[in-house]
Amino acid sequence: MATSVVRVGVAAIISDGQGRVVIGVRKSTSHGTGQWQFPGGHLEMGESFFACAERETLEETGLVVKAEKMIAATNDIFDPKSKHYITVFVKCRRVDETQEPVCESWSWKTWADVKEMLAREGGDQKIFLPIVNLVRDHPDIESLV
Repeated sequence: MATSVVRVGVAAIISDGQGRVVIGVRKSTSHGTGQWQFPGGHLEMGESFFACAERETLEETGLVVKAEKMIAATNDIFDPKSKHYITVFVKCRRVDETQEPVCESWSWKTWADVKEMLAREGGDQKIFLPIVNLVRDHPDIESLV
């Protein structure tokens, strides 16, 4: 019998200093395919939250970032019997402010854009659950980033 475990995910929130954050469409085949997400992924054994945010951002977007602060955590239950994550959100800044994501699936969106996507009918189906929970639990998220 397989044992289900709670996994830890790390999401990088990268702001451009103009109220926009990097967000892209998930290509994962495990869960959330086609949903909007922040750069991030699984925390590796022995890895810090900051190192994970920096590594995953570079792998997914090509952006070199410096993790600065843990700003929130969410309890994300995708399936109560088999898929449960704790997601740690880390504020990051670009090392080179002129650098842009290398893949076209990543773009800059304002928090108002993210909240508008959520407010639309079925919006919570288009946004990855950790972001849904982040915005629900922290409606003032813009002030934390």
